[in-house]
Amino acid sequence: MYNLLWGILFVLVNFSLYLLCYRLFGKKGLYAWIGVATVIANIQVTKTIDIFGIVLTLGNTMYVSLYMTSDLLNEKYGRKEAQKAVWFGFFTLLMTTLLMQMALFFTPDESDLAQESLQNIFGLMPRLALGSLTAYFVSQFLDVRLYAWLRKLFGKRNQFWIRNNGSTMISSLVDTLIFCTIAFAGPRYELSVWIEIFVTTYLIKFVLTAVGTPFLYIARDFKFKDED
Repeated sequence: MYNLLWGILFVLVNFSLYLLCYRLFGKKGLYAWIGVATVIANIQVTKTIDIFGIVLTLGNTMYVSLYMTSDLLNEKYGRKEAQKAVWFGFFTLLMTTLLMQMALFFTPDESDLAQESLQNIFGLMPRLALGSLTAYFVSQFLDVRLYAWLRKLFGKRNQFWIRNNGSTMISSLVDTLIFCTIAFAGPRYELSVWIEIFVTTYLIKFVLTAVGTPFLYIARDFKFKDED
């Protein structure tokens, strides 16, 4: 019960900070959020928690906020801005992965206290890094395309929740499938275990997407003088 209640607060704080970042810094804040969220999500995913007997990884909230950001950019500034943000996020994730892998190869001093902790967080198998980068690249660009298509289908202002939820839920499904296949498929995990990881991960993203929708409505109505 504690993890559930703390998790609800955790989600609300995440999405509230997302709103604050956009309110304070405008479009630049959305780009900043993309860069920070890609790194934080891939750090948090190394921690597992238990909620009612179901083992989950952290990072899903931040990851869903990436879709929220690209959708908001698509809604207010156009498809090209959303695509640019996706490239920025991909570069940030690739840069972080490369630099931290190189940092681990330094021989630590005897007084060093960080090497073991950094190794546990960033020294993951290349397979996990490949899964994360591939899933991000494919699913984020898919989300941008789906959102633009749904916007043409449903109009610019009407059915915002359909565009957001529709594009994100489909893209999240593709993202989860790619990541779980690259990271967990094979003889190391039984099929039943793989299915459980896939289903629970996607369901969490599905719920978080719905929870994030009211925050997106608030963000869409923000006005900035220098962007009028």
